[in-house]
Amino acid sequence: MTSKSSTEIVPEVSSVPRHIAIIMDGNGRWATKRFMPRVAGHVKGVEAVRGVVEACARQGVEYVTFFAFSSENWRRPADEVSTLMRLFVTALEREVSKMHANGIRLKIVGDLGRFDEKLQKLIQNAERKTADNTGLTVTVCANYGGRWDIMQAVNRMVAENPGASDFSEAQLSPYLALAYAPEPDLFIRTGGEERISNFLLWQLAYSELYFTDTYWPDFDAEALELAIDSYRQRERRFGRTSQQVVEQREAVAKC
Repeated sequence: MTSKSSTEIVPEVSSVPRHIAIIMDGNGRWATKRFMPRVAGHVKGVEAVRGVVEACARQGVEYVTFFAFSSENWRRPADEVSTLMRLFVTALEREVSKMHANGIRLKIVGDLGRFDEKLQKLIQNAERKTADNTGLTVTVCANYGGRWDIMQAVNRMVAENPGASDFSEAQLSPYLALAYAPEPDLFIRTGGEERISNFLLWQLAYSELYFTDTYWPDFDAEALELAIDSYRQRERRFGRTSQQVVEQREAVAKC
């Protein structure tokens, strides 16, 4: 099923975000501050992912999406990229069975063809194993970029509709990498930077943005609760006026 765009409809708003998207920033700086190699921060960051996944499941979040490796991260030092790839393999080997046992569905999205054959096979097996699970959906964006996502969606749409023109958002949406998920209600970036860095450019159109100085390895269930509390204070208008939002809320309360 393809999710509706927030520019086409007004999504239902609840006190707990259905979908949280996260840029996990600050692993290297966390390690450097402790006079440790950057890889130590990435290892600790994997542990933080596990804790946030568990917290999301307890909170009733339906989808959580992590930006694990961007298409621009290949520019990092070769030894760091190699370490990240090994960590990805290790995480898949260790975590997928646990996720499956807890009813979690795992999705890996991005331009996966650049990864080696072993990693691609692990990704395929992980998705296949958890495909029918109905609990929390965990998405890992790997070798992903928002512009790549839009371009691959456009190219596939045009290829599958030869001779057609004047396409609409509704026609494009099914081809986006996260077409199976609603648009994120809440976007979180750790590590003190305040930008979205080519992440989910299409999908974040009406997401609430939350930035924190906390480095990703220190981001835990309590930090997630602070982000969700901030989200609860936001008035989500989706182009409407505050008065319209209040009138809708009152109308729903009367039902």
